[in-house]
Amino acid sequence: QVQLVESGGGLVQAGGSLRLSCAASGRTLSRYAMGWFRQAPGKAREFVAAIHWSGGYIYYEDSVKGRFTISRDNAKNTVYLQMNSLKPEDTAVYYCAAGLPGGRLRVGDDYDYWGQGTQVTVSS
Repeated sequence: QVQLVESGGGLVQAGGSLRLSCAASGRTLSRYAMGWFRQAPGKAREFVAAIHWSGGYIYYEDSVKGRFTISRDNAKNTVYLQMNSLKPEDTAVYYCAAGLPGGRLRVGDDYDYWGQGTQVTVSS
């Protein structure tokens, strides 16, 4: 079992930055793909970013490319999402997820473990 705990969310003005962290316990994350997803009120969960267990492949949803950066520190068993130039439409609950090898990194249903989420609110 893997337990994931997100932190770093909060309220920020448009144009500001936040860094989300996802700390894992229970097992090492080094062989898991890691993803960030978000869900805004009344909307379906959507893919934000993902990183292959090797760190060699990284994917972003189009609307966050150039603004968000996903990274991982396997020694700390932690994954990060640096979010810059935030927009009101980025407001959502952000979830990190861990997936075993072989899953589709952009597909939430292919992930095996999920955190509880952290709220990000961007004011205009």
